[in-house]
Amino acid sequence: MTPSFSIIRKVFLVFSLFFSQLIIGQTLLFGESANSRGVAYAYGSSVYGGGVSFADFNNDGWDDLTYATDETKEVYFFQNNNGTFTQVDLGINHLNRVKQVLWVDYDNDGDKDFLATSITGINKFYRNDGNLSFTDITNTCGLFTDNLFTYGATFGDMDNDGDLDVFISNRDETFTQHNYLYRNDGGTFTDVTTSVGINLGSELSFCASFFDYDNDGDQDIYVANDKVANINRLYQNNGNGTFTDVSVSSGAGIAIDAMSTTIGDYNKDGWFDVYVTHTNGNNLLKNNGDGTFTNVAVATGTSFDSIAWGAVFLDADNDTELDLYVSGMLDGSDPNRISAAFYHNQGDGTFVIPNNIGFHNDTKSSFANAIGDVNNDGLPDIVVMNNGGENNFLWENKTITSNSWIKIKLEGVTSNKDGIGNKIEIHANGESQYRYTVCGEGYLGQNSSSEFVGLKDATNIDYIKVTWNTTGQVETINNITPNQSITIQEGNGVLSTDDENFSNLSIYPNPSDDGLFYIKNPTQESLNYRVFNILGKELTKGTFSLETSIDLSSFSSGIYLVKVSSSNKSQAYRIVKK
Repeated sequence: MTPSFSIIRKVFLVFSLFFSQLIIGQTLLFGESANSRGVAYAYGSSVYGGGVSFADFNNDGWDDLTYATDETKEVYFFQNNNGTFTQVDLGINHLNRVKQVLWVDYDNDGDKDFLATSITGINKFYRNDGNLSFTDITNTCGLFTDNLFTYGATFGDMDNDGDLDVFISNRDETFTQHNYLYRNDGGTFTDVTTSVGINLGSELSFCASFFDYDNDGDQDIYVANDKVANINRLYQNNGNGTFTDVSVSSGAGIAIDAMSTTIGDYNKDGWFDVYVTHTNGNNLLKNNGDGTFTNVAVATGTSFDSIAWGAVFLDADNDTELDLYVSGMLDGSDPNRISAAFYHNQGDGTFVIPNNIGFHNDTKSSFANAIGDVNNDGLPDIVVMNNGGENNFLWENKTITSNSWIKIKLEGVTSNKDGIGNKIEIHANGESQYRYTVCGEGYLGQNSSSEFVGLKDATNIDYIKVTWNTTGQVETINNITPNQSITIQEGNGVLSTDDENFSNLSIYPNPSDDGLFYIKNPTQESLNYRVFNILGKELTKGTFSLETSIDLSSFSSGIYLVKVSSSNKSQAYRIVKK
């Protein structure tokens, strides 16, 4: 049978688009690769779906995947082995219907701990004791142990003391449960919800994010609340351990069926914006830089106008412009509603949905999503949690481009080890971009621990500037080569391979009750050490080979910095005197 003219014309248009983009060195393209990568598994079936993490849980430099599941299955953990995933058993079992899955170093010991929230049982928290060996600390860490129908959790440092606090969002349709804010007091949590000014009413909260909306150096909290009777909440951090509700005065207190809190600077002005999904028209809250927000979703072309859930900002083609991906739920009553959308940032304040870039089968009821890098090629990939027993999507970024990139991971020393809650400025080709490190974002999502930054045709990065909120220190690293992944350690700049390799050195006990610490170095290499307080004042120093002690008993309780160095490498360690 001879193909019709209309079919031939469509084929011609597709190939014309492909080759015209190829000629200019750019073809935006995604392909679904969950099966080929070994992660074609389903969440199950649950009201409003489950969460997903794209974080590297074993710290080997490859982004792993963690899938929440309903109560008929255990949580799925997939270890990334050079681009191919293997399901692993971490001994974390017997969870109920799980919503958020988060990896976070809550105790600053250098490995990732695991939190799973639930709506049919209690939330579970597991401490990583090293080498992915876990202890269930649910009943001893200080967090509530009742079933309060928790959806989201997000970590941030509310008091800039160097450890990560947690905001927990509860959505109980009996309207009896409120949200909780817990302060991390050196590894145990204290409920400060009432004393700091968080609303104690039930507001059907799905999730929240810590971020610094007013660029004053401390972390504020934005909460997505369901139903128009419950406005979204923006809590401004007063810098003294309390918050002020500025929801109404800021314009961020929108009254919609809000599902997500997606943070990003889509217009590169240094002020972080918030994308909030809804059942009928999303909101892109542009940060005006004066304490207020304006909804520009319609003006930018990102309103979606369907039943939206998860959302994530990403620079898919490394052209320096943050694009946006939105997951949606099918609507049987209106077949014209879209189930998902990829919005390409045009760089002029508007977005468009491009055709023929690989998302034509993105037609499931989808909820959470997150970005990571499956094969460490610098192009962000997207994982999507589907509902109703459908396998989850892994939209692998197969874009053909000559654009440069950098991936940046932060490691705190005085600040929290995960580097959460800090602002990054990247300057290249006369232009700055900004990123903010968040732990628990979008709708029940967790992105890669690395920040992805597209650089277009830049052959050199003029500088990367990190503002470390705990100390207020602004650290600038000049002249960085693109197309690599780097780790910036607080106070030490970019770590080389050698810098990260005092692998056998240990400092213990940490924290210390009496201020007496020991440094042990099994290699017996001659090393120097220097001890500083949080203000950078040197307190003591010395040289050792096998083992030595540091006596801080005469100093006050708090956080201290130990810098250990040899002739060719150095590393900083954070120690705490209780």
